[in-house]
Amino acid sequence: MRFKAVAAALLLAACMPLAPAHALAQTAPTAPPEAALPTPTRPLTAADLESLRTELRSSRKQITAATLDLTDVEATKFWPVYDRFAAERTTIKDSQYALIAEYANTYGKYDDKKATDFITRWLDLDVRMAALRAKYVPIVGKALPGVKAATFFQIDRRVSMAIDLKIASMLPILQSQTAK
Repeated sequence: MRFKAVAAALLLAACMPLAPAHALAQTAPTAPPEAALPTPTRPLTAADLESLRTELRSSRKQITAATLDLTDVEATKFWPVYDRFAAERTTIKDSQYALIAEYANTYGKYDDKKATDFITRWLDLDVRMAALRAKYVPIVGKALPGVKAATFFQIDRRVSMAIDLKIASMLPILQSQTAK
């Protein structure tokens, strides 16, 4: 239950500033970008990324175990499937962290072509993650009844959204590189 409250709070907190900022942008286009969306105060480092990765890998499984109510028989079937899913997810996330590291190291040097390439690769990772979940729906469905299988994917999505929000909040907005 605590996870649900934290996830809801994170999502609400993330969305609340955006609506007024959007309305403000329509009426006062001269407002600086920093007023619309806070930017990090220091650059993201490789140590930040590695710390975040380590924290997230251990907490994902703990959150899933604490939230997903399984019988012993279900757990015996589910956790090996989870471990395979997690290994495949890690491959995708490794690519995402490499892209984030590239972004942090290249920030300030992006032109239009490099920016388009960056966002295209980022969106490809989103597509790959969605495809992985779709691939595992029937696999998890063989290990768990439908409601529990769906619950697992809800948990995974919520954790992923919270992580994505944390990562996004650590990255400066690309347009800001030329706003100075």
